[in-house]
Amino acid sequence: MKAMYLCSRSEKCKSDIRKKLYDWKANPNSFDKIIQTLEKQNFLNEERYAKMFVKDKFKFNKWGKYKIKAALIQKQISEKTIDTAIGIIDDNEYIEMLKNLINSKLNKLSEEDPNMRKQKILSYASAKGFEPNLIKKFLN
Repeated sequence: MKAMYLCSRSEKCKSDIRKKLYDWKANPNSFDKIIQTLEKQNFLNEERYAKMFVKDKFKFNKWGKYKIKAALIQKQISEKTIDTAIGIIDDNEYIEMLKNLINSKLNKLSEEDPNMRKQKILSYASAKGFEPNLIKKFLN
């Protein structure tokens, strides 16, 4: 089955599989049955998917918790699964990542006005998905 092969190559979630089945013009009435089969045979596991997603987006894309959570919500992952997955991020690593992002951005800014520099850093780190109160804490 094509979907099994797809799932064996990389982690997928139910919404990814539904989209692929739609793209492949599969019978929409069979989507649920196919997904159930994939889950039973452990080709598809949303908790495993969410944990890998969190790990990859944090480590490689340097995303904060807000942005990761929003992306998983878009993929129709349950709130409970999202919270569990985001819980794997080590708090010390998270803070260190934010510090490194802020320092890196500060070094690249040519803006002289301290208030404008703070605003640009706040905007940048917020866009990366970090919590505004945490960003402000490091800017002060």
